[in-house]
Amino acid sequence: MQSTSSIDQFPTPLDSLNKVAYQAFQQSKSYFGVAHKTISTRLTELFARTSERQTQSLSPEGLQKLQQRLNQVLELDWQDAQRGVYPQSLLFDNPWQDFFRYYPIVWLDMPSMWERDREKRYQDFSPEIDTEGYPSYYLQNFHHQTNGYLSDLSANLYDLQVELLFGGTADVMRRRILAPLKQGLSAFDSTPAKQIRVLDAACGTGRSLRLIRAALPKASLFGTDLSPAYLRKANQLLSENAGELPQLIQANAEKLPFLDNFFHALSCVFTFHELPAAARQQVIEEAFRVTKPAGVFVICDSIQANDSPELMPMMENFPITFHEPYYKHYISDDLVARLEKAGFENISTENHFVSKYWVAHKPA
Repeated sequence: MQSTSSIDQFPTPLDSLNKVAYQAFQQSKSYFGVAHKTISTRLTELFARTSERQTQSLSPEGLQKLQQRLNQVLELDWQDAQRGVYPQSLLFDNPWQDFFRYYPIVWLDMPSMWERDREKRYQDFSPEIDTEGYPSYYLQNFHHQTNGYLSDLSANLYDLQVELLFGGTADVMRRRILAPLKQGLSAFDSTPAKQIRVLDAACGTGRSLRLIRAALPKASLFGTDLSPAYLRKANQLLSENAGELPQLIQANAEKLPFLDNFFHALSCVFTFHELPAAARQQVIEEAFRVTKPAGVFVICDSIQANDSPELMPMMENFPITFHEPYYKHYISDDLVARLEKAGFENISTENHFVSKYWVAHKPA
């Protein structure tokens, strides 16, 4: 396991310069994201005729709280890199090639998104897309994406779209899973690093696995996802890294193709809000089954109503602006109770910016 014993070191001039560079990098991404959302929202209201939808604005206090939470998560991101939770280079990791290649396509894809939104075609798939065998809840145009999660176009645009949605902080929020993952794995300090097995369920394009690899360079990593297109994209992204490739398997997280007690740690990022309630519980049950005793399960997803009431307008706007049919139930769902029902214990929660985290342990 990688040591974090360098926590108490004093900052050097180079550290200070790197921090300024990091802050400038994140600020530029934030400004770009705000500009993109402002223009795209106005165009959407004009061409998709969505201006009649009743959305709410954050109060001045809510906006101030949101800015405070942004500043806090960026500071924590920097501190975790300083502590050695992950390499400092990860703070500047950005898929620039994909950005320049696909950002124009984001705009070119918008007219078809507006048309589906205007006509309320939320389960719209092209004839060449094979939808057989997928759960019905998955066959949605989440975020109005063309062909949902089942096309190469969707897989190529997804990470960029999420970065724009979160103002350049998607990876910052994903990195919040790394410290609790590493802390949870301390229960297996006597296990050789190469024998540590970590699964990212519903891994999508592999962004979280890429971050986990940087924090756990010797561990055996696994990823599952329902979408073959997203797994192809994940394989492309993860092939850019040196070292052992994660094992990627097409599978539903409700029925994982692994033996009982197989993994030392599991993660699941930005998935639960796109699952109906019964599927959420089943995914948690499967996570418990495949986790070793004393293992850790870390969930990252959207904030919820009970612990972020000042941001409720944002939460209420989200399913109105995007096609997110299960989000309204998610924000009031008690995932701690679901985790306990499955058998997890020692469950803690945290909130960072607009994401929430659950850290649960399987009894030893």
